[in-house]
Amino acid sequence: MKILFMGSPDFAIPALCRLISDGHEIVGAVSVPDKPKGRGKKLTPMPLKAKAIELGLEVYTPDTLRDGAFSEVLDALKPEMIVVVAYGKILPKDILDLPPLGCI
Repeated sequence: MKILFMGSPDFAIPALCRLISDGHEIVGAVSVPDKPKGRGKKLTPMPLKAKAIELGLEVYTPDTLRDGAFSEVLDALKPEMIVVVAYGKILPKDILDLPPLGCI
């Protein structure tokens, strides 16, 4: 099954790893943009983004999901399902309705 995974914190990593170990095709991972962290306010990637890159997945970090630009990316990926674990933003209806098997 072609799955797009959406998440951000450490909490989401075990779910992504389980989907991969179960043999699902992960067409990409979506995380919120990098955040400033520490005293120097250095931009730091979210934990899920770092793990997805380590796993060799394509990672997307859209600033917004509501402008339609990211919908074009989703149309090109053609996920059968979107799995969301602690993404951190509310998904608009057009994204929820996109995959034929829905969003979980």
